[in-house]
Amino acid sequence: MAFQILLNIFLAFIWMFLKAAYDPMTFFVGYFFGLLILFTFRRFFNSRFYLFRIVAVIKLFFIFIRELILSNIAVLKVILKPKLDMKPGIFAMPTELKKDWEITILANLITLTPGTLVIDISPDNKTLYIHAMDIEDAEDAINSIKNSFEKAIMEVSR
Repeated sequence: MAFQILLNIFLAFIWMFLKAAYDPMTFFVGYFFGLLILFTFRRFFNSRFYLFRIVAVIKLFFIFIRELILSNIAVLKVILKPKLDMKPGIFAMPTELKKDWEITILANLITLTPGTLVIDISPDNKTLYIHAMDIEDAEDAINSIKNSFEKAIMEVSR
């Protein structure tokens, strides 16, 4: 991915030198043409086209923002109820993520959303132990995390 970004910047500078115009607009036009060239020759690179990963990172960011807002609303509802009828619990969530940085990002995203906290990770890095402030069904919580955060992290990393 880094090679593709550097190659694209290099192509943009080559475009600037060929046009003999050294303004930002010429650079962006060259960058755009570099994107087209890299996209055309993407099958010759070992990794996938880097713009797809950038889009996946942006998508992961917006998923996190959405989950952050929804979990804040859920915590606010629990706090403002006159009667506390929440059911805290700890559940084990198996994960398909393999690399340490993927598991770290998943654990941080889960912990950063209010109402949930990753307590521990199994020694084989295949299970996360999560505490939830109010949990009705552990399977629903597991499916929610897998379909949002874990799926988005896998799009970024693979």
